[in-house]
Amino acid sequence: MPFATTTDGTEIFYKDWGTGQPVVFSHGWPLNADAWDPQAHAVATAGYRAIAHDRRGHGRSSQPWNGNDMDTYADDLATLIETLDLREVVLVGHSTGGGEVTRYIGRHGTSRVAKVVLLGAVPPLMLKTEDNPQGLPIETFDAIRAGVAADRSQFYYDLSFPFYGFDREGAQISEGVSRAFWAQSMQVGIKGALDCIRAFSESDFHEDLKKIDVPTFIAHGDDDQIVPIVAAALESAKIVKDARLKVYPGAPHGLVGAFEQEFTADLLAFLAS
Repeated sequence: MPFATTTDGTEIFYKDWGTGQPVVFSHGWPLNADAWDPQAHAVATAGYRAIAHDRRGHGRSSQPWNGNDMDTYADDLATLIETLDLREVVLVGHSTGGGEVTRYIGRHGTSRVAKVVLLGAVPPLMLKTEDNPQGLPIETFDAIRAGVAADRSQFYYDLSFPFYGFDREGAQISEGVSRAFWAQSMQVGIKGALDCIRAFSESDFHEDLKKIDVPTFIAHGDDDQIVPIVAAALESAKIVKDARLKVYPGAPHGLVGAFEQEFTADLLAFLAS
């Protein structure tokens, strides 16, 4: 399997499909690159080079004790981009991956970046603070930590329901999607999983967002129960200059069915624009 090796010896697994302008996908917690398979396949089929990696601690990448923080995630992404010598990259990040992409630009700039896509992304800040009153209280994230520590297998399975909106009245529930979510989640080392909760919830991306100076597409469902839109996309769109914001009415955090099909079409259109 292909790996990029970071400065601390961590091996970052990645998929590399197709040829053309590179589109690099960063996944959400607690998933891995497989979560992007439908979009990566669509992008590669459309004539682009689709690259998706497993974050350190997740999937097939190494599970180091240290480095499970947003700065290091961003530097790992830089290692991948530099190892493959990618130019004119389109960075696509979902949820925690959106934070990773944003912090990458904050730390490494846009010299290799052509466009950015943030889907259901955690920036600018998930945690409720005095300056961020619309964020989620720390007790929300403490409960996630407690669930992972006590019985992560059951917790991940249960999490799939609000993640994909399967807990909403009239939702078309896919047991297969829930099982796939569980299978990917169970590949996360527990240390990396717990550390990542702090990384995605407490990292402040306001200054990173200000450094994005390339065309940016911000997409978010207005029924996102995991990363509520009010403190996320609606705020990020105010910070990123000339960002294009699209709100998907009724869409959950993890896009499935018609919501996923619509986003994939929007992604391809943005790539071609």
